Amino acid sequence: MSLKRIALRDFVIVRELELDLDAGFSVLTGETGAGKSILVDALQLALGARAEASVVREGAARTEISAEFDLPPALLPWLEEAGFEAGDSLLLRRSIDSQGKSRAWINGSSATATQLREVGEHLVDIHGQHAWQSLTRPASVRALLDGYAGLDPSKLQQLWTGWRSAQKTLADARSAQDSLQRERERLSWQVGEVDKLAPGQDEWDELNASHTRLSHAQALLDAAQSAQEMLDGDEGGARKALSQAVDTLRGQEHLEPQFREIGEVLASSLAQMEDAAHSLQAYLRKTDLEPERLAELDERMSSWLSLARRYKRTPPELPGLLASWQDELKKLDAAADLAALEAAEKKEHEAFLAEARALSKARAKAAPQLSKAVTQAMQGLGMTGGRFEVALEKLETPTAFGLEEIAFLVAGHAGSTPRPVGKVASGGELSRIALAIAVTTSRIGEAQTLIFDEVDSGVGGAVAETVGRLMKQLGRDRQVLAVTHLPQVAACADHHLVVAKQSQAGGVSSSVAPVEGEKRVAEVARMLGGERLSGTTLAHAKEMLGDAAAAGS
Repeated sequence: MSLKRIALRDFVIVRELELDLDAGFSVLTGETGAGKSILVDALQLALGARAEASVVREGAARTEISAEFDLPPALLPWLEEAGFEAGDSLLLRRSIDSQGKSRAWINGSSATATQLREVGEHLVDIHGQHAWQSLTRPASVRALLDGYAGLDPSKLQQLWTGWRSAQKTLADARSAQDSLQRERERLSWQVGEVDKLAPGQDEWDELNASHTRLSHAQALLDAAQSAQEMLDGDEGGARKALSQAVDTLRGQEHLEPQFREIGEVLASSLAQMEDAAHSLQAYLRKTDLEPERLAELDERMSSWLSLARRYKRTPPELPGLLASWQDELKKLDAAADLAALEAAEKKEHEAFLAEARALSKARAKAAPQLSKAVTQAMQGLGMTGGRFEVALEKLETPTAFGLEEIAFLVAGHAGSTPRPVGKVASGGELSRIALAIAVTTSRIGEAQTLIFDEVDSGVGGAVAETVGRLMKQLGRDRQVLAVTHLPQVAACADHHLVVAKQSQAGGVSSSVAPVEGEKRVAEVARMLGGERLSGTTLAHAKEMLGDAAAAGS
């Protein structure tokens, strides 16, 4: 599982490049200024690094970058959840135009730069030429130890956030007790006053309807009485007249068949009229003026209107207002309950401390293991007798990252006391220590492609040979790509790529090509003695390649 192929178009000074990469240890070499790190920069963009318009080759509209990897099985659930197709390979593409606008794709489907970065964490581990600078940064030092120990501090940070939030809530409640109590008393009085009314959710509409009906009760009774008299008055009324009309038509329907249909319509109307008359009689029997009930409604509605005016609301809003005040009162009661808040803060504190102690225990176990591994790697990097130590110093107060401060200490030679890396190590020593840590920590982790971008800066001679052998050793288990200026490192590689810069009519361009045989001998000789190749440098280069091949076989 590794990087199979990378393709560039109009990237910086590269017009077009397609490069197939092999497993094992590959080096990338070339003259100063040829752009040896171009492939690394391009790959970082394909893996979601920040895009800038400056990477577009001058005169071009956009740059195109693609990187094809073997698909790690561990990425299959992520791809499925994110909605990307999964095959034998994983193709990442990035396009950046001259305005700096970026687009990205994963296996042909549109993606975000964040998604590219998430994928990249599973694919590639890049060690830059300034990796030594991180050895003096607390966050980087802590991340190195936690990574080596296989620890994830994110849960601790979440618990820290919860504990700090509980602390703030408790502190705010303690400092605001007086004002909280005054606010609580005000709300309690208001809730009590409105609660006496006990306004129902739809009660106001029902009160209005009932009041309107009772206030017009006499008019309603008069209307019903008048309608009843029109239907069944002393002189017969409409019902009697309609009944006679039905009888008259039925008496003549043997002479005029059409009268039968008309008679049936009138008979149906007569039946409906009789139903209406019965309903009116029932209404008149049961309906009363109810002056007492009307007085009750007047008083109830007056209470609603009085409270609504006092709190500058409409009457229908009173039930909702009461509910909101009751909710606020519950929150104030909770905020004023210092015992509950203290218990909550204590619980959050204990949860944080439990996780922090577990993390401290794991760090304490991993620290000597990392110290031993890096110390061992230092012995072959020109620091014989030197010692590396991961120091854990307990803090007086906890932090979001745990209960201890982590520092890297180093003793440059036997017998000396380890001191902080940045204070005792020279630039060259720092580079070698960083390389020792990179080699040590590269054996862990998920990424199958390791990239070393001039991390061998500041070393040479026998130390450089050791660097080359270490990288070749790493290449047996993983794909390793190193950008280097050291012939000793280049001679140890399984595959050799050369970056060359050419001047053309349209400006300067750069290309990358694999070299073998005599061409590789010539490149190593150039790295040994400069552009003018001599029989001596060529012979030396051939000897170095032969020795490296023999040592690796």
